[in-house]
Amino acid sequence: MNENENKYSAIDASCRIPLLALFGGAALWLVVGLALALVASLSFHMPEKFAYCPCLTYGRALPAANDAILYGFAIPAALGVVLWIFARLSEAELLLPLVPLAAANIWHLGVLLGVVAILIGNSTGFAWLEFPGFASIMIFVAFVLIAISAFATFGARRERALHPAHWFLLAGLFWFPWIYSTANLFLVGFPVRGMAQAAIDWWFSNNLLFVWTALIGLGIAFYLITQIGGRPLQGGYNKVFAIWTFLLLAPWLGMPQVAPVPAWLPAFSTVASALMIFPLVALAVVFAKTVCGVSVPCKGGPYCQAKFGTVMFVLSAFMLMVTGCPHFGGTVDLTWYGQAQTFLQLFGFFAVVIFAGAYELLPRVMGFELPFPKFVRFQHWCFMVGALLLVIPLAIGGIEQGLKMNDPAVQFPDVVQGTLMYLRVSTLGLLLLLLGSLLFAANVFVMTLRWKLGLLKTIFAEINSPLETQEVKS
Repeated sequence: MNENENKYSAIDASCRIPLLALFGGAALWLVVGLALALVASLSFHMPEKFAYCPCLTYGRALPAANDAILYGFAIPAALGVVLWIFARLSEAELLLPLVPLAAANIWHLGVLLGVVAILIGNSTGFAWLEFPGFASIMIFVAFVLIAISAFATFGARRERALHPAHWFLLAGLFWFPWIYSTANLFLVGFPVRGMAQAAIDWWFSNNLLFVWTALIGLGIAFYLITQIGGRPLQGGYNKVFAIWTFLLLAPWLGMPQVAPVPAWLPAFSTVASALMIFPLVALAVVFAKTVCGVSVPCKGGPYCQAKFGTVMFVLSAFMLMVTGCPHFGGTVDLTWYGQAQTFLQLFGFFAVVIFAGAYELLPRVMGFELPFPKFVRFQHWCFMVGALLLVIPLAIGGIEQGLKMNDPAVQFPDVVQGTLMYLRVSTLGLLLLLLGSLLFAANVFVMTLRWKLGLLKTIFAEINSPLETQEVKS
């Protein structure tokens, strides 16, 4: 092993314990969240199955599933990948490794308390912010602790030049504490009144589900594409133009066109939606110039997943942009179309990119290969096909649902009945996603178990080894 390999081996090893804590809980919460999402979806097909169990009714199962997937899996797993990327790009070992380890345990405990609170009916009632105050405080503190370790590693970097991934990841580390603390302050801690509540929740949901996931997801994807492909990020000044225009425009998206708020808010959202075409085109140009001509086999591995996730982000952003059109946005408001766009952002883009980062770093961090390498490709196909089966029917069904609801000749029961076929297909997509999550969890848990068994064997060997004695010269 040469000096360069030794250096990166020590860097990877410094991330091992905190990353195992983050990924282990994230893999478990992904399975739990998708199982709850499946229960919520089945409520439309077999409502009598869960009618007598209040914890599993749609109004509790769906928000519990959403928060378990987002806060339990997506955010902590992404933060684990970010810590590894910062250590690698800094060419320095992870600083304060015990801080993210403690933060991971605080985070997963906060998610557990929050999900239980939702299931027993103690939800705040705000979309994507359903956790009660005590659980939100734990999540906020845990995020800050992880960010401190990331910033400390970034500050101690030996390689002073910044990678383009740094721009996105650093912005994401600042973005989440700002939006999460602001939303909790004005909606949970010291709640405002009236329509201001809905406006703040719309602002928070868009900034969390679209802006923050885009910053972190694109940062991870661009790092993997450049490192695995062996080619720097192309596009010249398009990279700088893309991130600054995205940060300027994206936070204004997502305001419903029919919302009973001052007219300038939906109008500003419409303008921002139209102008979003410029950062999206710039990002597409950067991505296309970087991946074109790279001879990396795409067989469902991390490189393939990073490319697929980036393409899905562009499609998800386009789905969100068109809702800024007053006519189309007014038609699909309060339909399944919005859920389809959210699911594409979470499962088609963000989750796939996280898996790419996890599969790339786990063998390096652990020092041995994945126990089930064939699961990687199979799991990628499960998520790729599952996300499409989940999103496409809901998007088509949402448009049809909106057209029927705006037709006074169509009765509302007929509108509901007409969406059942689309919901059945989307349930099949959830089943594939659940299967893929089980495959991911199998690799993570078996690797963790194997490492712990190896650690125990080393400890027992040290205990049972004979003591060295020195001869006393007379």
